[in-house]
Amino acid sequence: MTRVIEPLQKGMRYTDYGELARFSWVSTMCQIFLICLLSVAGCQAPQVVSEKGFTSLFDGQSLKGWTLLNPKGSGYSVTNLVEITSTNAVIYCAKGGGGNLMSEKQYDDFILRFDFKLTQGANNGLAIRAPMQAGSLAFDGIELQILDNSGANARYKKKLRPEQFHGAVYDVIAPERLNAQKPVGQWNTQEVTAIGRKLTVKVNGKIIINADLNSVKDPATLLKHPGILRSSGHIGFLGHNDEVYFRNIRIKELSRVELDNKTPAGFRALFNGHSLAGWRGVLAAPNNNPIRRAKLKDDLLVVAQAKADETMLAHWRVVDGELVFDGKGKSLSTGRHDYGNYELLIDWKIGPKGDSGVYLRGTPQVQIWDPRTDDHPKAALGSGGLYNNKISVSDPLVKAAYFTGSWNRFRILMIESRVHVFLNGQLVVKNTPLENYWDREQPIFPSGPIELQAHGNPLWFKNIYIREIK
Repeated sequence: MTRVIEPLQKGMRYTDYGELARFSWVSTMCQIFLICLLSVAGCQAPQVVSEKGFTSLFDGQSLKGWTLLNPKGSGYSVTNLVEITSTNAVIYCAKGGGGNLMSEKQYDDFILRFDFKLTQGANNGLAIRAPMQAGSLAFDGIELQILDNSGANARYKKKLRPEQFHGAVYDVIAPERLNAQKPVGQWNTQEVTAIGRKLTVKVNGKIIINADLNSVKDPATLLKHPGILRSSGHIGFLGHNDEVYFRNIRIKELSRVELDNKTPAGFRALFNGHSLAGWRGVLAAPNNNPIRRAKLKDDLLVVAQAKADETMLAHWRVVDGELVFDGKGKSLSTGRHDYGNYELLIDWKIGPKGDSGVYLRGTPQVQIWDPRTDDHPKAALGSGGLYNNKISVSDPLVKAAYFTGSWNRFRILMIESRVHVFLNGQLVVKNTPLENYWDREQPIFPSGPIELQAHGNPLWFKNIYIREIK
């Protein structure tokens, strides 16, 4: 049996039985009975779990450190939950309530532990590495399903797909087992470990997810769920109008050391930090057009490429692990011209009023520029947009953080004809077609080189990695 008492008042502890007695005579009698029962049984009301290296995300008294977005009904509250053998301070999502309850702090790699208790048929979600936004975070972030998996759950039983059961990376990765939960009404303990793209989920000590997010290669899934590529973000509970309780929420942040030009797991380096190996000069116009370049006879192509490489060596160089352009030559291209579907990481820095871009499959471009420039009215919108699109969206969705005079990071997902672009962790292009600049009557080329655009100003690049998706 459980009973929900009124939300905790500021400064009230869940052991302050004298203060709680003011609520009602019935409530008082229940509490007296509970105290007697605990005394006879020699039990103590459970305390907040304390573990070395972990920080509590719930103080037992308030929602300090959390932000509620898009609240539904009564949203979330802090409540005393009186049970047969204990009283717990909990975060409570009421029936008919919810919204996205998000941690104010962001986390990269971590171990998260918490207890949860469901009512019959209850549905909620755990967001990790998510943006601070309302609405569904199963797409722009990562949502791990929180759900009553029991056979009595007639509400969902016949409709659920494997990727929707408790613990699933919602709509992406199914749990390995479905029998880890305790019966409805009992407390469960969950642990989530996120290290890079490796994700492990345990429920009551049993592993239900042990996945590498790099293994997700289905084009439709990647286009629908760009959030699985995020490397940091907020933690949140995602209410869906059902009664759910949470307690003992704590996290251990894991250090993440990033060294320049050290290839992340699952990726391959396009720039080794030491030389221009693997790079070529882009042919001078009009043969910078892939359609025209493909028509060049072998001997003419060899001559044109040799001249382009000579220009490259005069104006592109490697300095202290950085790929540096002096602002006077032409664009740089990968030697390989057959990149199709891939995830591309690239760090860049640009000088005052600079202009550049990244060509995908030899097609311009994911835009780079200093937003302080007054040479173009779109510069103020920020970098990351698909500048040469004429029909589809060309501007970035948001103006992402820009680090003046310092390094910025693109994470670009090129799948079939569509593109996702993250700039400094913010999604600025979402599932947008890249149009064929060279011939607008044709679709985008199925494959091509990756190019760094020279536009008459100094540029710096480093940490250029690719993960081909086949």
